[in-house]
Amino acid sequence: MSDRKTITPTHRYRNNDKLIGIGNAFWNMSEANGVAGIVGDLADGTFTMADGHQFVNFTVCSYLDLDTHPKVIDGAVAALRRFNVLDHCIPRTRVQTPVLLELEESLGELFGAMVISAVSTAAASTGLLPLIASGHLGDGTRPLMVFDKNAHVSLANAKPSCADESEVVTCKHHDLDYLEDMCRSYERVCYVVDGADSLGGYAPVKELADLQDKYNMLVFYDDSHSLSAYGQRGIGYVRSHAPLLDERTITVATLSKGFGAGGTAVLLDGYPHETRRLVERFAGPLGYSQKMNAAAVGAALASAEIHRTEELDQLQGRLRANIALFDSLLDTEQSGESYPIRLVPMSDDTVVDAAQQVFAAGFYTSPVFFPIVARGTAGLRVMLRAGQTEEQIRRLCAVLVQAGARPAAPLDGTVVR
Repeated sequence: MSDRKTITPTHRYRNNDKLIGIGNAFWNMSEANGVAGIVGDLADGTFTMADGHQFVNFTVCSYLDLDTHPKVIDGAVAALRRFNVLDHCIPRTRVQTPVLLELEESLGELFGAMVISAVSTAAASTGLLPLIASGHLGDGTRPLMVFDKNAHVSLANAKPSCADESEVVTCKHHDLDYLEDMCRSYERVCYVVDGADSLGGYAPVKELADLQDKYNMLVFYDDSHSLSAYGQRGIGYVRSHAPLLDERTITVATLSKGFGAGGTAVLLDGYPHETRRLVERFAGPLGYSQKMNAAAVGAALASAEIHRTEELDQLQGRLRANIALFDSLLDTEQSGESYPIRLVPMSDDTVVDAAQQVFAAGFYTSPVFFPIVARGTAGLRVMLRAGQTEEQIRRLCAVLVQAGARPAAPLDGTVVR
């Protein structure tokens, strides 16, 4: 009989047995029914599969369709020619070309903050959060790290490394009372939360600012889903509404969703210039030879210029009109919000069949289930975009109603057939 030790997991911060044991069955069912693992060519907003089936993708995060904008594509190509390199693979702390510095200066002016770029938001959060936990990014105090229960997985994955530097807890979604209790009990608290949730809704930034002002609480926002889609010059929900934009508020936001390019911006307010060197040297992936390549930078520079023009206002207006049209046809918990994501409720038993029915009609809406959402709250995720046509939205909503979605109650009280 072997005397080798077996390992018992603590499951303090994650539980892969549960994550995979339950979630993988849904993924396998989705793939077996043709609504996951799809491959197709994209042209003029329509995907075409090898068997000839065509569909419009209603689950893509490019809310303003800037990822296919000719100026953004041309910007990517021009940057490759201009800087004569795709990715000079060495940490920027050693040697770098001017490509990232030019982008960070442009984004800094656009967003009104010191900007540090990263290859992805996950990489940025992985590197920054442990520095906050140790007090090196902050006022020197090790804060209690409070992660929102619904915080994106790219944030939650940092819990173990943060726990090596400080105490880590998880709170209910937007639980302000709990946060205030923690602020009364601990010298400092850092709340980690999405500024705009991937399944709809915004963080209570004004109420959080009250706690920041009263208790010196630090808030770490991932505002990826509202950047570009919301606010003047596309500055996002947090920067549009948070009263405290100083060293107590740190925001990361991807440039690959509404911004239409690639990479991520870290937005820092009130920090000295030396903070940039600290982050570049010690924030994990932000200091490795993993950074935005020249094509992504060129695309982001072009997108930033669009953000400075009236065209951005026009695109945001089209997006708002499409959101309003969808809400006039279907009833969801997000109805009436400016947020571009809608979760169409289905049961765990019917969500994959519903997705298959919608896909057969020429639209893709992704089925979401545990662990993406809590068990028993499955649904079809729909992303509204500026470039979608009225006909496409009306046809999609009609198919969704046939698949079990709730039609919106008409203003005149008549029954929708």
